[in-house]
Amino acid sequence: MRLGPFRWWHIDEVLPIEADLFGAEQWSPAMFWNELASGHFYLVATDDDGPLLGYAGLAVAAPDEAWVQNIAVRRGAQRRGVGRALLEALLAEAARRGARSTLLEVAADNAPAQRLYATYGFEPIGVRRGYYQPSNTDALVMRREQD
Repeated sequence: MRLGPFRWWHIDEVLPIEADLFGAEQWSPAMFWNELASGHFYLVATDDDGPLLGYAGLAVAAPDEAWVQNIAVRRGAQRRGVGRALLEALLAEAARRGARSTLLEVAADNAPAQRLYATYGFEPIGVRRGYYQPSNTDALVMRREQD
């Protein structure tokens, strides 16, 4: 597996992953275009001989806060360390840019992702009621302080 920059031509490859994992709450092509145009840090995970495995994004807010925008791994590639590698790369970039804390939102019913984040020091700090639409699913806000 290799991590590399998320480029505009990856958008068409991530859309089926978005649709499969997030259904009606998936991001649109315009949302990805906006993230890239805004200069946020985005990565893709690839294999030499197959489809794109996953992707992740990070936004850094001055002066010292970062937000994980998304992490998604194709179902067939889950439980192979792809999400962990993407998260580690985002955290390294946050540190490189001077972020003292990194935050994220995760679906309140996504226990596997919450466990992954907890292993990296993320702790729950709040709940956004009905954050994910149209399902009205709550989002757990988690924060990690830089080491």
